[in-house]
Order: sequence, then structure tokens, then C-alpha cells
Amino acid sequence: MNEEGFIQLRGITKTFGTVVANKDVNLTVRRGEIHALLGENGSGKSTLVNVLAGIYAQDAGTLMVDGKELRLTSPRDAIRAGIGMVHQHFRLVEVLTAKENIILGEGPGLIHGKALTEKIYNIGKKYGLYINPDKKIYNMSVGEKQTVEILKVLYRGAKILILDEPTAVLTPQETEGLFRILRNMKKEGCSIIIITHKLGEVMEVSDRVTVLRKGESIATVNTSETSPRELTDMMVGRPMSLEIQRPAYEGERKTVLRVKNLTARDKDGVARLDHMSFHLHEGEILGVAGIAGSGQKELCEIIAGLDKASEGIVEYNGESILGLSPGAIIKRGVSMSFIPEDRLGMGLVAGMNIVDNVLLKTYRAKPGPFVDRKEGAAKAEAIIRKFEISTPSPWHAVKNLSGGNIQKVLLGREIDLSPRLLITAYPVRGLDIGASYNIYDVLNEQKRKGVAILFIGEDLDVLLALSDRLMVIHNGAVMDIVDPRTVTKEDVGLLMLGHRPGEEETA
Repeated sequence: MNEEGFIQLRGITKTFGTVVANKDVNLTVRRGEIHALLGENGSGKSTLVNVLAGIYAQDAGTLMVDGKELRLTSPRDAIRAGIGMVHQHFRLVEVLTAKENIILGEGPGLIHGKALTEKIYNIGKKYGLYINPDKKIYNMSVGEKQTVEILKVLYRGAKILILDEPTAVLTPQETEGLFRILRNMKKEGCSIIIITHKLGEVMEVSDRVTVLRKGESIATVNTSETSPRELTDMMVGRPMSLEIQRPAYEGERKTVLRVKNLTARDKDGVARLDHMSFHLHEGEILGVAGIAGSGQKELCEIIAGLDKASEGIVEYNGESILGLSPGAIIKRGVSMSFIPEDRLGMGLVAGMNIVDNVLLKTYRAKPGPFVDRKEGAAKAEAIIRKFEISTPSPWHAVKNLSGGNIQKVLLGREIDLSPRLLITAYPVRGLDIGASYNIYDVLNEQKRKGVAILFIGEDLDVLLALSDRLMVIHNGAVMDIVDPRTVTKEDVGLLMLGHRPGEEETA
């Protein structure tokens, strides 16, 4: 039994056409270890764990578990070898119970009823995973759904757990609960590989870290002997600062956006926004924190004129814009840019090149039947340079860019419009650490110019560092608007869950 290298990947190479995703990658994970896998987008992390999970077969190299060489050609092969993967986007059937999801796809010979419930309970008790087996998935919190996903792989006998961005949509309390589970699994001899971009969490929960860069393994270090700065430098390949600035705005701080009692209901009459009220000043970043699905999407789309409200007030510089179409809002002289969560569905046209996407919002501004693509090309090239977009040319189709580069095109176009109000939802989702910090700098640059920014994010550390005020929402309602400099992450987490600090005992 090989305790030093319970999992060993040696010389793993995987290509997709001309793209080399992994090149001679080495990874060793010990039994009873939490091992973090770090790297920028395109560094090969996902490809490597997909090889280990049986989703891809490597082109070269060897994979060994407990001293035995394996050739995995499917996820079923991987689970037979004791390897289970929990994906970032959960693979659960919402209308089924936890118990039904756990056994889904297992085939004949299943146990049922009380015996199945007891087996699931015993597995959960062993690792500190507590869930009601008969609860429907659609009635669960995000943390509960993740618990079901982990129970699924443990039920199938997994001793090796791969977690892809497991805390992306969790509150601080849910994150701490997950870490307790991982530590319990570690004590029971499980090996855990965790992919995350949150360096603070890497430092808190992992034993060792392997860094990938441009498809190659750069180094493996003991977490206790490194720092977030050192890990970032290894990932990026150059020294960089991890400090997020919060510059002061020296202007008058006029109210640009006022929202009062904004309510929106879906076709079933359920309130997606529930009498939401707030205001936003020029030269201010108002952060919005909330569990996924708390009304972020509806709020953005109603302000931008893409959706209708049931009632309420939305004013830009004292003038009502509620119910106007995006075109009508522009005609009123509202200088607003909207960076939606759905980049290609709402923000850009996938089949168009960068130039034409840059021109989408401005080509009607000039009279005449012809579009000035020369001016559009100049703007596109400037955006490509400023945001370091990786593309063969400005005439390259947006759909052929990576997710991070697509996001940069969208952000660059909206900032180029010189807005006075910028609404941005998850602007760094899918971006590298270096690119993310570049975006934070860009937002601060707009703030210095007096732009009012509504910043919807999912990384609570970033929201607390970047925002001037932080609005916490739950089920479409504003729980509180707090000062990020004085509030704790734990208190924000409670608000995100619908509790006020001090109420957790009675909630």
C-alpha cells in the first residue's frame, strides 16, 4: 500500500486537435490528504481532473491508484476505482428526493425503503453529512444540494473525491460546513482534490498545493510553507499585487439611481423581487451579495429595461425609467451600461466578430445606411489592447474565444460607451486571477470618473474589499445595506441566509 503516493499521475498529456491541454503533468496525492489544484484559466486543471474522473482518456502518461496502474475510459470505470467527482454545476433531478438522486442510475439490485434510508444515514454519520433522504431537491439550499452530490459518490464507494469550485455559490457558513465534512473525510482516509480560485480557502483547508501553468505542472508545495502571494506568482508566472483598492471619490455624490418598493412576480405569482429599495450615488460601487437566485438577475434586467416589474419606482437622475424598453432608455439620454450574467445569450452575438459586437450598441447613432466598420475596428483593437484579449484578430468570431476573453469583450464594449451608470453581474466569472484584478482596477477607474456602479458578485472577499456599501439580499428582499469596512463575513453570510445577526438561534 503506497501511502506516500496514493494517487499518482505521471507524464499526463492530453490534446484536443492542435491544443495541448496537459503536457507531461505530474500529480501525487497522499491518502488522507486535502490537495488543492491551482492555475489560471486554460492551465489544464479541469482536463487533468477529468482524466482522473474517467471523462477523458489521456494520450500519454500513467495513472496509478494505491500502486495499481489504471486506464479509465468512463466515469463508471473511475467510480469502480473509488474515484468520484462533484461538479461545480450540480447534476441532480430537482423533482426527486435526495435518496432517489443518490441511487439514480445504479441499475438492478438496489436496496429500498428503510434499509436504503438507514444506509444513507450511516454513510452521512460517518463523515458528518446530515441530510433528510426524503427531502425534494427543489426544497434544498445550495449547501444541502452539495451534500447530496457528495453522498452520491460516497454511496458508490468513492475514497477519492474531486471537487470543482465547490464554494463558488456557498455562504461563509455553508463553506465552513463543507470544510468540516472534508476534514472528517480526511480523517477517515479519503483523498480529496479541490479546484478553487479562492486562495484564502486554499490556505485554510488544504495540506498541499499543486500549481499548473499553461498545461504544465509547475510545483507542489506544502500549504503551511507558502503564501497566497507566492502561489499567485507561480500561477501567473510573474510577481503581482493581490491588494484590491477602494479609492475615494472626490465629487458631489449625487444620487444617480433610486429604486423604491420594486416588486416583480413570476407567472405563478411568486415574488422574485419583494419591495426592494435602495439608492446609488455617482462615484460609488454598491456591491450586491446574495445566494444564487435571490433576485440578482431580475433586478439587473428590470433596471436595464429587459424585464417588467409588478410595481415600484426606478429613477435615473430623478427621471422614471421603469417600464421603458432598452431603446427608449437610450433615447431618454440615460447613459447606462449593462453587463449581464449570460454573456452570449444577452450580451453578445456569438456568430459575429469582435468588431461587429463592439458596434452593436452604437451603429444606429450615425445617419445613413452604412455601418462604419473602420471606426469599429479601431475601437475593437483598443479594447483588445486594454483588456489583453487573446484573439487572432478583431475580426475573429466571439463564439471561438474562451469564456474569459468573451467576458473581456463585453466589459470593454460597455466601458467604451462612457456610461454614468454601470450595472455589472459577475464581471470576473471565468477570468484568471490577473485578469480579475485588472477588471477591479477598471471598475475603480470608472468610479474615480464619477460612474455609479452596481456590482453583483459571488466572491464575498472581493465584495467586501471593493464595495463602498454592500447590499445583502435574500429571496428578492433587501436584508440590509452594510458598511463593508466594519461588517464581518459571518454576519453577511447570516443575512444571505435570511437571518439577522443574533437571530440564528431562533431562525
